[in-house]
Amino acid sequence: MANTAALVLDLPDPSATARLGEALAGAVAGLDEAGRVIGLEGSLGAGKTSLARAFILAMGYSEPVRSPTYTLVEPYEGGVADIFHLDLYRLADPEELEFLGIRDLYRPGALMLVEWPEMGAGVLPGLDLGIRLERQDTGRRARVEARTPAGRELVTSLKSDPLSKEYLVSY
Repeated sequence: MANTAALVLDLPDPSATARLGEALAGAVAGLDEAGRVIGLEGSLGAGKTSLARAFILAMGYSEPVRSPTYTLVEPYEGGVADIFHLDLYRLADPEELEFLGIRDLYRPGALMLVEWPEMGAGVLPGLDLGIRLERQDTGRRARVEARTPAGRELVTSLKSDPLSKEYLVSY
């Protein structure tokens, strides 16, 4: 995609992955009220849930953040934004998202944070931002890629965050 905004970060330890979640929360807080979809991609153990947990906590939620591995969706409502954390790893068919009420989750003022978004292809709303995490030595490498104009705003915000100066590999 010639019009794509992206950046690559080397995250040497779990605290750096959490820092990316916090920076992303700061970037999202500056967006308008439209619904947003952020995809978290990568293999098992790549740090998707850790990133999601740090993001949700940075958005002001103090309750325990649980992995939606078996429930498929965990709602965090009533804060800065309503957040729906989805883990589609165990989804047998994308059409199952209709039974979860996916259309009700995608609304102004709400944000979907989706692990394994490829499992919902064709039913899941398009991603504004895709974050691919890969294990690397003791840390992770994150590729953050905009897929919509709102996603480009998020990438631009992340590029100006001190996180980028510390962990940026390329953009």
